[in-house]
Amino acid sequence: MSAQQTLYLADEAATVAAGEALGAASIDCGLGDGLVIFLGGQLGAGKTTFSRGVLRAFGHRGAVKSPTYTLVEPYEFSGHRVYHFDLYRLGDAEELEYMGVRDYFGPGNLSLVEWSERGAGVLPAPDLEVDLALQGEGRELQLRALSSAGREVLQRAAFRADH
Repeated sequence: MSAQQTLYLADEAATVAAGEALGAASIDCGLGDGLVIFLGGQLGAGKTTFSRGVLRAFGHRGAVKSPTYTLVEPYEFSGHRVYHFDLYRLGDAEELEYMGVRDYFGPGNLSLVEWSERGAGVLPAPDLEVDLALQGEGRELQLRALSSAGREVLQRAAFRADH
């Protein structure tokens, strides 16, 4: 399988399912040194919806809101931590240093980062880039693996063909 994949997601349920497939593959890979996923796309493209799917793979059944004002929302699971960042309102990447951002990117952690470009120079390099774009009634999902860990996750992800 290639280090890049493009899928069409027909609706919100397909977007959640794609996130869940990626989350399940991340768990299967063990998260080792940690996994960093950058989520790109315009406002309303489905980044938080995709994140909800990733969190479902870990067992989260509650609401998932975009942490636009808090910058990060932590989720604790047995043996794993998932951090959902939304840097849309970040004024300066240096603000991340003040909140101890480097502590979030450790072994066994999965970090989902929306608006990662606002943290440039402070954030670690991503293992995967996920870009969502509006396409008709659905979304186009592009996934790019940028590390060996990212390639392994992408190879293990069981995306359903009916999306």
